[in-house]
Amino acid sequence: MTRFWLIRHALVEENARARLYGVQDVEICPHTLEEQAPDYAALARALPKGAIWYVTPLSRTRRTAEAIIAGGYGPVTLHVEPGLIEQNLGTYQGLPHAELPQYLAEPAHPFWPLSGTERPPQGESMQDVIVRVGSAMEDLAARHPGHDVVIVSHGGAIRGAVAHALQIQADNALHMSVQNISLTKLERLPEGWRVVALNTHPAQ
Repeated sequence: MTRFWLIRHALVEENARARLYGVQDVEICPHTLEEQAPDYAALARALPKGAIWYVTPLSRTRRTAEAIIAGGYGPVTLHVEPGLIEQNLGTYQGLPHAELPQYLAEPAHPFWPLSGTERPPQGESMQDVIVRVGSAMEDLAARHPGHDVVIVSHGGAIRGAVAHALQIQADNALHMSVQNISLTKLERLPEGWRVVALNTHPAQ
């Protein structure tokens, strides 16, 4: 069995939140990072020692991982897994949220800027994300049998991982809440995937 501990990155800075950022490399909010030091310490205590750690190519995941490590986990090597990056919103990236609806071909999902099946120009749909992330999760499970794997990733990608585990479609997956610095646990057994916990907060 491979155990996965998935953490969504910290809150990004205010100007970035005003726009669709997708796979743009935006900064995390320094004030929130400082205020939430006890939450990072709680995550450090909750995560298993000796785990293998992964981040995505975007700096917000690396900075979040570094905050957890500094919170008491101890030094680790951070590996990069591109397959766990956020949804690529293509030409919609950089748009203010209020301007997006005029470009959509389908009604937006109630809890996501787009429907689960709409693919932005030069981007990917949430259904595409589920396929991509599912493939990456299967690869990591095969690569690290019997290990704990900590992944600092993104809200869309973590929803994609859970959707892959549950074998559900994108619009259903987008009903899941995955908050910043929340912890989601999955297990890959020979019989299949198991969802252990979703969107938990060890400090609470």
